[in-house]
This record gives sequence, structure tokens and C-alpha cells, in this order.
Amino acid sequence: MKKLNLLVLKSFLGPFFLTFFIALFVLLMQFLWKYIDDLVGKGLEWHVVARLLLYSSVYLVPMALPLAILISSIMTFGNMGEHYELVAAKAAGISLSRMLRPLLLTAVLISCIAFLFSNNILPFMTLKQQSLLYDITHQKPALNIQPGVFYNGIDGYSIRVGKKHNKTNSLEDIMIYDHTALNGNVKVIIADSGTMNLAEDNSFLVVNLFRGSSYEELATGKPNDTHQKIESKFDEELIRFDLSSFKLTRTNEELFKENKQMLNVQQLTEAMDSLQLNLQSRKADYVRMYKPMLSYYRDSIEGQTVLAPVNALSDYEKAQQVTILNNALAHARSLQAMYNNNADEYDMRYDNINRYEIEWHRKFTLSIACFVLFLIGAPLGAIIRKGGLGVPIIVAIIFFLIFHVASITGEKMAKEGSATPISGMWAATAILLPIGLFLIYKATTDSSIFDSEVYGRVIDFFRKRFTRKQNAVI
Repeated sequence: MKKLNLLVLKSFLGPFFLTFFIALFVLLMQFLWKYIDDLVGKGLEWHVVARLLLYSSVYLVPMALPLAILISSIMTFGNMGEHYELVAAKAAGISLSRMLRPLLLTAVLISCIAFLFSNNILPFMTLKQQSLLYDITHQKPALNIQPGVFYNGIDGYSIRVGKKHNKTNSLEDIMIYDHTALNGNVKVIIADSGTMNLAEDNSFLVVNLFRGSSYEELATGKPNDTHQKIESKFDEELIRFDLSSFKLTRTNEELFKENKQMLNVQQLTEAMDSLQLNLQSRKADYVRMYKPMLSYYRDSIEGQTVLAPVNALSDYEKAQQVTILNNALAHARSLQAMYNNNADEYDMRYDNINRYEIEWHRKFTLSIACFVLFLIGAPLGAIIRKGGLGVPIIVAIIFFLIFHVASITGEKMAKEGSATPISGMWAATAILLPIGLFLIYKATTDSSIFDSEVYGRVIDFFRKRFTRKQNAVI
């Protein structure tokens, strides 16, 4: 039996690691395609891109791991069925449930590891990934001065060059507007030619200008007075532009630390308890605030009864009646506005608690999804008896799409409040678990639900019944 267990484990682990890294690679390429516009043209160093890819790979594990388990389990038992290994095991008195036992234990182990990963490693790596991605997407594009186009990437300057020779870093027909004084286009530098080079530490752009002029307008401060102009010519002038804003500036990660995705189960539980206490305290404040206000409005407004019967208004003069009705209407509107504001605040607090609860359940759905998809994949492979990357991939994609769509839909409903967090986050599991148990039952009882002969007999049965009804009518 030990050799059989090792055979089954070896047959499973090979496809598992292969499909896991393939799925992770595909998801990572999708991530790069999504953020390609934010990455290209910013002069990022290789280690920054490498760190982003590493963090993103870990961030995408919850998507790749269940898919890898589903595909590999189908491939494992599909290959065994295609090569008659399942038939040989059955002939030797070994049932399918006995062959599933080592992989069931492996699936339980993977599920436990997935929970530990989701609870401890994923929040930390998500914090790293989200903070680095935020800094990259908000970084300025790399310095790229094009001929004939005003370049405004350097703060306080607008630069235009007529020609640019990349091999020699030489420039022709240069015009530089200096806006650092925040007075508009009052200072401009024009030069026939020049050179452009970066400092050794890339912190400055050094532009050496030749044969040019500098023009500057000086305001006298008097209205309707002409501006004085200062003109100076030069044979050579050196200008340094500060490029510190082009460097990748890292944001303090503490700013992202309180995000729900960056917390583990214990931290989420503490946060939800704190939010619930704040909500209950706020409700009590509402009651204490509204009771005296309602009593005041009910009793009197400036000594006059507000909620008096309509026929009692006849006891007052017309001017007093108008005053009473206007005061009552004003206070009713005030109460309605306060009620609406407090209701909106309550909905916001309740929605925030729901989102924390959604993240709390997410820590468990990954591990359970791995086990449930194994319960679907293993019996499916034994039933369809096809190995390789053909039929197993197609069947796996169908069930994974069902799982993914159900997960997204349930989470969206939970966030919108149309479903509770527990029902929304566990909707996919509730749909697929009965299917997995049904497939295990059919596989262990030698079902042929994917056999074309069975479907042929069913079709022939309904065809004969339909033909008999037609003959009876005729």
C-alpha cells in the first residue's frame, strides 16, 4: 500500500506544481498587461520591477492555487484511467476511495497551508505590493525631451528644442521658459545650440548652452505701466535642473497598514469588535439626543403648542396660526434632515463592518476552496478517464469559471448589502460542495455519466417515446 500511495502522490505532485506555476505566470502576465501604461516610460530600475513582480506573484496565489489543484487532480486520475491503472487497482481489490485517501490527506494539508498563507503571509505581501504599486503609478514619467515639442515635465520650466542628436547629446535651437518665479512667461532663454547630460547620481540634468540670449520682464508695480525688459547675451551658460521629483519616492507603509486586506484574522476580529462597540455607542447617543428634542418639539415652540389639533388653531389669531404652522414645518424639516444624516452615517458604519467581515471570511474561503475543488477534480478525472492537457483543461476551466463567477457575485452582493457577508462569501462553496460530493459518489460506484453510450440510450428512449405519441395522435 505504501508503494501505491507513493505512486498516487508522485502522479499528483508533478502536474500540481506544473499547473500552479503556469497559472501563476498567466495571471502575472495579465497583471502586467493591466498596469503596462503605469510601468513603461518611467525609468524604473530592475530591482524595483523585480520586487513588484515578486509581491504581485504572492498576491495572485489565491487565484492560482485552487485552479492548480483542480487541474492537477483531474489530470492525475484522468491519466490513471486512460492507462488502465484504475482498472488494474480495482481488479486487485483496491477501491477508488482507497486510492483517493493519500490525496485527500494531501488536499487537507494544502488547505491548512493555504489558510496559514492567507492569514500570515498574504497580508504582509499585499501591503508591500499595494504600497509599491501606488508609488509607481504616481511617479512621473522618465525625462524624455522630443524635438519640436514643449516639455513640461520639469517643475517650473518649459523646454523646447529644434533638433536633438541622441549619439552626441547635442541640441539645436533651444528655448527655455523659466516659471519658477510664478509670474508667467516673464523669463525666457534662447540659445543656438547646447549639450544635455545627466549628473553622475542622476539627480540633476546639466544643460550647457552656447551663443544665446536671456530675456526677462520686470514689473514696476504701477498700474497701466509698461514692463521693463532686461536682455543679456552669452557665449556659454550652464543650467542645472533638479530631477529629484523623477526618482521613485516611497510612501510610508504605515499609511496602508490599516487597510482591511493587510490584516489577519485576529486583527480583523478586533477591528470588527471595536466598530461594533462604536456603532452601539453611537446608537445610544442618538437616543439620548433625540428624546429631549422630540419632547421639546412636542410640548411647545416659543410657548405655543405645536402638535395641537387643527381645529384648535382657530383659537389663535391668523398671524399666530401662520407662525405656529411655520415653526412646526421648520422643526419637522430639521428633524428629517438630522434623521437622514444619522441614517446615512449608520449605513456607512454598517457597510464598513460588513467589509471587514467579508475580509475575515476570505481568510477561510481560500483553504476551503482548495479542498472543494479537489473533491470535484479527482472524481471527474476518474470518470472522464482522459489525461494530458486537453479534456482536463476544458473541464477544469468550466468548473473554475463557475467557482470564480459565484465568488465574485456573492462578494459583490455582500458589499452592496443585498446578502450577508457569510452567505455571499460562501456562495461558491455552497454551490460546488454538493457537486463534489455527488461526483465522488458517482465515481466510487463506477458511474458512466460522461459515457457517450449512456447519452445515446437516453436520446433513443426519448426519441421512441416521442415517436409513439406522434403515431397515437395520427
